[in-house]
Amino acid sequence: MISLAYQDQPLQQAFAYRRAIVGLLILSSAALAVTVWIMVDFLREQEIVEELIKDLPRDARDSAEFLAGELRWQFRLATLVVLNVVVTAFAVILLWRAYFASQTSLRDTRALATDILSSMQQAVITTDLDGIVTSINRRGIELLDVKASCIGEFIDEWRPASLGDFRRGWLSKKAAGMAHELTLESKGNSRTLRLTCQALNDHAANEIGIVFQLLDITRHRLIEDRMRRMERYMGLGSLAAGLHHEIKNPLAGLSLHVQLLEEHLGSVDPSEEITSMLDVIRSEVVRIGGVLEGFNDFASIGELNSTDVDLCEVIQRQIAFVGLQAENQSVRIHVDRCDSSLRVAADRGRIEQVILNLMINAMDAMPDGGDIKIAVYQADDAAHIDIADTGSGIPENLQDKILDPYFTTKSTGTGLGLAFCEKIMRQHSGAIDFSTSPNGTIFQLTLPKCESAAVTS
Repeated sequence: MISLAYQDQPLQQAFAYRRAIVGLLILSSAALAVTVWIMVDFLREQEIVEELIKDLPRDARDSAEFLAGELRWQFRLATLVVLNVVVTAFAVILLWRAYFASQTSLRDTRALATDILSSMQQAVITTDLDGIVTSINRRGIELLDVKASCIGEFIDEWRPASLGDFRRGWLSKKAAGMAHELTLESKGNSRTLRLTCQALNDHAANEIGIVFQLLDITRHRLIEDRMRRMERYMGLGSLAAGLHHEIKNPLAGLSLHVQLLEEHLGSVDPSEEITSMLDVIRSEVVRIGGVLEGFNDFASIGELNSTDVDLCEVIQRQIAFVGLQAENQSVRIHVDRCDSSLRVAADRGRIEQVILNLMINAMDAMPDGGDIKIAVYQADDAAHIDIADTGSGIPENLQDKILDPYFTTKSTGTGLGLAFCEKIMRQHSGAIDFSTSPNGTIFQLTLPKCESAAVTS
């Protein structure tokens, strides 16, 4: 439903028109009544004159007959007046019916426009030239979290303040393609909105205000981020195969020669410094091999071993697995809801790996203790797993990087954990998303609820 501030003016005009029409009908009725009354008097006077003419002498009858003729003419004129009043009343009635039909059509058109604006997924806000809000549709109330009684407020005082800044910038330039993206924080969730506006004109093409349009492009931005990540991953397969071949073989040769060197030096009792250097070489060879294997596993195309998986059982197994570590860190794990009938076709081991990784990350985000809340439910014909923590959230400057390979904020680790999770979810034709705030972070896993999971790279 749209709220219109300028509805009062048409209503006042409608009442004025109705009063005018009713007044005309009353005046016409009064004029008709008075005219009929006069005609009755004329008829009575004519009867009286005719009676007098009969009793008058012949020489006085001319004046009386002249008077009778005048009365007949006045009666005819009164008849014309009656006809005129009747026609006028009929015209007023037709005018009333036409006005009533136009008002009905106007109300129907306004109701149709209201329903159309209310059903739009795009927020529509109108203001006058001074920035006073004159209308807002339901989507605008939802997106901006304002009250329906906000009509008449100054838009520059709304949050976000960029609405007012954009209005002033548009008034100075009035560029048709001018657009602005803004971020809103609502109930712990972040939304990205695209803001555009255009002039609001009346029927005479006079500019009377501004129309703001806000479109929620949060999902669009998430899809773009996924596409960018997929583009970065496209060349990793061939790159990993080349690196694995070019680096692993020299590493194997290096490791063999270190082992031979140790055996040779063992017979001559090497110094402690030489032994230490050999230990460093051996450990670094092992570390490089581990990094190479991790990169190869991440970039390789693995086939899924899909089976019928009970997500609630998987969640309970992982909670039991990390239970001791959570207790030591004063972390409480709650399962808010879990649809026991919800089953998906997935690779059980890989799904467990994703859930375990997210639970460990959640505990790492709460070194002083906190709560992990887990929910498993079905929505939009898909299975959803929400894992929420009560940590301090992810800094804004890191939010677009945490799913990138080799990006980590920890002092230890390879930075492939979340990247592995993202890849596993893509392999299952699913997705991993997150929302964060200073009150914590929520990771949401989405899996298709179907007979079998698609296998993709």
